[in-house]
Amino acid sequence: MEDFYAPVNGIRLHCVAQGAADAPLMLFVHGFPEFWYCWHAQLDEFGQDYRAVAFDLRGHNLSDKPEGVAAYRIKPLLEDLRQLIEHLRAGQEDKSCVLVAHDWGGAIAWTFAALYPQYVNQLVIINAPHTVPFARALATDPAQQAASAYMNFFRLDKAERVLSENGYERLLKMFNATADGRSALGDDDIPRYLAAWSQPGALACALNLYRASPLYPPTADDPGAAALRLDPAALTVRVPTLVIWGEADTALGTVLLEGLDELVPDLRIERLPGASHWVIHEQPRAVSAAMRRFLAA
Repeated sequence: MEDFYAPVNGIRLHCVAQGAADAPLMLFVHGFPEFWYCWHAQLDEFGQDYRAVAFDLRGHNLSDKPEGVAAYRIKPLLEDLRQLIEHLRAGQEDKSCVLVAHDWGGAIAWTFAALYPQYVNQLVIINAPHTVPFARALATDPAQQAASAYMNFFRLDKAERVLSENGYERLLKMFNATADGRSALGDDDIPRYLAAWSQPGALACALNLYRASPLYPPTADDPGAAALRLDPAALTVRVPTLVIWGEADTALGTVLLEGLDELVPDLRIERLPGASHWVIHEQPRAVSAAMRRFLAA
């Protein structure tokens, strides 16, 4: 694998790539509390016939860490992604990619594909809700509100201190939200994650994703997502899209798939029963196989 930094949007993003430099681009976007390494199985698989690139989001692991909550709003995140694609396709006529994303990365990728379809040939989303159904569920669905209650904790000033206590014990326990209660991380993975979380400022910056977002459950004195007025037409995704969904996800219910075809006209959904939110760790071969079927079609 190649390890390098891409200068984009006034910062440097740390990237890891596999595959020929002139092959079609496949770009992977991670979620919370992860970093590029969560995609290592897919880099191995798709580096055979793509330029497969995973990167650390701004604020994460080895990427630059701009200060302040405003630096983690959706606009700079989208511009990071746009400029990264331009950088990775420099000197090539085709400036598009297959965009693959999970969790928070999916939140970015949904909006990016809606606003910049010229950069996205095909979109693969893994356990990450589209903004419109997520906002609706956060505003009106008690089960999803309860499942997302952790988001309001992540927005608190004390979250970084609490999550880093006892060797990041609570962050590690997040990966135990699997069907059998065992960690989705292997023994070899844990030291890598501890090193990524321990980068100076990394956890605070990662939590700023939640603090900067208007998508969170309502509280007694804050309407949260219920205050949003979204335009579904502006967020309609018009590129071929595959959604892979681990149905045992305790944080994101399958209610978030309802009505998705109205927002994504060219949509395929592959449900994986028994797989959790961490399906890319639990069933990497099933994820890659689903992607292969979609790309071939």
